[in-house]
Amino acid sequence: MNPRFIDLALRKQRLQLQSAALRNDLARHVAPLAPAFGVADRVREGFRWLRRHPEAVVAGTVALLAARPRRLFRWARRGVIAWQAWRKLRGLLDAEPACHANPFR
Repeated sequence: MNPRFIDLALRKQRLQLQSAALRNDLARHVAPLAPAFGVADRVREGFRWLRRHPEAVVAGTVALLAARPRRLFRWARRGVIAWQAWRKLRGLLDAEPACHANPFR
């Protein structure tokens, strides 16, 4: 067998072992964050459910309006502020930093 192929195969095997070790280290370091990720996943699923069931939002709005109109307007204002903040944050997160921009795109 060609010595170059043997060297490449050994290098590939070392890189695979190194990658496995790095994945294990990452998993160990991220493990304490698992509860926070679980909460974030549940919140995201809640928003998805609300998107699929807009009637629940309408029912809640009608109930608030029937109970206390002033409270509804206060919560509506908070909702608009939260929505605007979310859009701004999402825009910042989706924006690609200039140092990582791909010049070939």
